[in-house]
Amino acid sequence: MADLLVRFWGVRGSAVCPGPATVRYGGNTACVEVRCGERLIIFDAGSGLRPLGNALAGELVDADLFLTHCHLDHVWGLPFFEPCYVPDTRLRLWAGNLLPDLTLYEVFARLLGEPLFPGGLDLFKARLEFRDFVCGQTLHPHPGLTLRTGPLNHPNQATGYRLEYAGHAVAYITDTEHVAGALDDNVLALAHGADLMIYDCTYTEEEYPPNAGRGHSTWQQGVRLAEAAGAKRLAIFHHDPAHDDAVLDRITREAEAAWPGAIIAAEGLTLRLPLR
Repeated sequence: MADLLVRFWGVRGSAVCPGPATVRYGGNTACVEVRCGERLIIFDAGSGLRPLGNALAGELVDADLFLTHCHLDHVWGLPFFEPCYVPDTRLRLWAGNLLPDLTLYEVFARLLGEPLFPGGLDLFKARLEFRDFVCGQTLHPHPGLTLRTGPLNHPNQATGYRLEYAGHAVAYITDTEHVAGALDDNVLALAHGADLMIYDCTYTEEEYPPNAGRGHSTWQQGVRLAEAAGAKRLAIFHHDPAHDDAVLDRITREAEAAWPGAIIAAEGLTLRLPLR
């Protein structure tokens, strides 16, 4: 069976947090690259999309970018994605769960319109396609590649993804809030038997109560869900910008002790599935 490569370019939620206290895990917001053979799949367009674009310099880019939702921390990397300014680039952007009266194209036209961004979408030289879908649909963007989608519990809604390729599965599940004492059936379905489950672990359980309602979960809930779903590995993701390297070191130790399949996402972390 073919390998599937996952590389993290942005692992934070809510806000970028560069500086000496976050240098080891990184300060960019959500962006994950997945290579399925020759196919390039990108999850979310946070500020981590910029360094990914720089790394693609000189490569003919033909990619699909799947957005969980359109909050700023998940989309603001697009105007700084260098392949957007290369005429030979082909980039298909996908999203579900938008407001009923807005298409994905209209969202980016607003985001990149004057006075927020000079020049707007007309600056892009790449061939961009905006593809709206209804959350819950199963998508087949290319032969041999399947993305199952499911609703997440987040303000303005969000979409979780399960990418299946060559007998492997990666679940990308951020931003979502759990219900105390319960396991989300939508999350369990997306993560069932996955080689890798990437999950919103913004808070610890001690930090969660005053942050209830903000649409995020905890690493402890991530462990419970991964175990129940039979996922092989859990990537702790969407770190609180207040969590510096020392805090994430502690979470790493506690999560590994709680479940040996837990790892913590950091910028530059590259995983080849199946993990050996």
